[in-house]
Amino acid sequence: MSAEQEKIIRPMANFPPSIWGDQFLVISINIHIICIPYTMSAEQEKIIRPIANFPPCIWGDQFLVYDQMKQEEKNATEQVVEELKHEVRKTFANLYVEAEHANLLKLVDSIQRLGIGYYFEEEIDKALQHVYDAYGDKWNGGCISLWFRLMRQKGFFVSCDIMNNYKDNDGAFKEKFANDVEEMLNLYEATFLRVPGEVILEDALTFTRARLDNMAKDPECFNNMFSTEIQRALKQPIRKRLPRLEAIHYIPFYQQQASHNKSLLKLAKLGFELLQLLHKKELSQLSKWWKAFDVPKNYPYARNRLVECYFWAQGVYFEPEYSQSRIFLAKTLAVATILDDTYDAYGIYEELMILTEAIERWSTECLDMLPEYMKQVYQMVLDLDNDMEEFMSKNGKAHHLIYWKEAMKEYIGSYMAEAKWRKEGYTPTPEEHTSVALISCGYKFLLITSLVGMGDIITDESFKWALAFPPLVKASCTLCRFQDDIVTHKEEQERNHVASSVECYVKEFDFSEEHVIDLFIKKVESAWADMNLESLVCKDVPMPLIMRVINFARVIEVLYKYQDNFTHVKEELQYHVKSLLIDSMSK
Repeated sequence: MSAEQEKIIRPMANFPPSIWGDQFLVISINIHIICIPYTMSAEQEKIIRPIANFPPCIWGDQFLVYDQMKQEEKNATEQVVEELKHEVRKTFANLYVEAEHANLLKLVDSIQRLGIGYYFEEEIDKALQHVYDAYGDKWNGGCISLWFRLMRQKGFFVSCDIMNNYKDNDGAFKEKFANDVEEMLNLYEATFLRVPGEVILEDALTFTRARLDNMAKDPECFNNMFSTEIQRALKQPIRKRLPRLEAIHYIPFYQQQASHNKSLLKLAKLGFELLQLLHKKELSQLSKWWKAFDVPKNYPYARNRLVECYFWAQGVYFEPEYSQSRIFLAKTLAVATILDDTYDAYGIYEELMILTEAIERWSTECLDMLPEYMKQVYQMVLDLDNDMEEFMSKNGKAHHLIYWKEAMKEYIGSYMAEAKWRKEGYTPTPEEHTSVALISCGYKFLLITSLVGMGDIITDESFKWALAFPPLVKASCTLCRFQDDIVTHKEEQERNHVASSVECYVKEFDFSEEHVIDLFIKKVESAWADMNLESLVCKDVPMPLIMRVINFARVIEVLYKYQDNFTHVKEELQYHVKSLLIDSMSK
């Protein structure tokens, strides 16, 4: 405009501005929305977002590369492993005579706790079936608690009545057992395989926990090699331990025992090292994939937790045959964390409606309608599907991803329901909250994710079973939801956040927060008992699938038992990661 034009007096009317803003960018039609390309207004830019200020990633780029074993050395190690496996199989064969059945059980227990059960799946199945066929519920070979625990772990619903052998005629536990440290430990561990209503096991838990606690405080017991085992058991029983972490602790304990099998010990150490190499390789591949997204720059509001997501996936299955599934689960966990924080700790309601619709439609055509910061995470979701489809197509099972998409949509829908509650400032009833929160905890979705690529043992029926939300899956989700809320609700309520189950119970029943926490701890324990029961009665469900559910629950015991170790990665979890993925077993 020229200087002359600037001087022109225009007949401007100063009409009032639009009163509608951008509210018609999104048009509601029943439960669906029609979206047009999204541009945030200056007014919306000023909106105060529920940002959580999560701690940054502590690992840097250290997992991008890893020290590889020279091929010659690896080949030599694998040859030794095969020779040791052959020796252990001969040991199995020598223990089938009746007089050796107790030692057969001890061998199975050692192999499993040393973390090499995947080497001997057939031998373990055969051994436990042999013992069950020989005795049924009438075991009389000693080591009662060990027999009971191993049978139930494997899916044999043996009776708990045999535990009466620990009691005298007056119903009290016999003193000769009460003063036996190893027997007390075995009985204590067996109680965690109880199902609802097994009073004798509940009594045994109360008794053994008190006795072991006293033993741990006894100076004479402190120097005993079982002292560390007692303290570990009181903190976390075998049933709730991740197998790979158990191996790290049990290998040195087993080595201290004079009766240890040298071949088995050597196999456990070499097997750990070989599998660790595979896990390092997987994490390196994942780190390169993740770095390309530059999460600290593009999603500064979100938790950058790839290493922790891999730890989570490794907890669900560590065995070498599940490598591709483990990678897919780790990627899904990492992306789901970004989605979680987008819905929970950054996005405003109108943006989240658009993202929800985009995921429902599942198409690259939806990219243009998304806010700029959402586009990459949406593309990540689509890419996950494409990458896994390429792998699954080679096995003729690409259609299994249909179930994954269905679970993802249900999962995101639960986030949207919580976003609506947050926007409205609504505190739902406990029943309303639970119906949504058991899905938003993510465990149903993640379980279905974990089944993708597991092999022929997983069928369409397996996915349909999981999607139907059977009691076993529901119990695992219940455990996840309440354990998570116990340790995270205070921090979450410091910002604009949907009411947690704690707040819902406090408001509905006028309970104190402390009473609600105690109630939730009991709910978590009840969920474990329910999972035990379902693992015994779900005869049409393959044991590998059942173990995925159990292992998901075990991860929660590690990450959320006392604090939110996933968000705040402190010394304990750092030690676990370093032990599994950095340190050598020989150190």
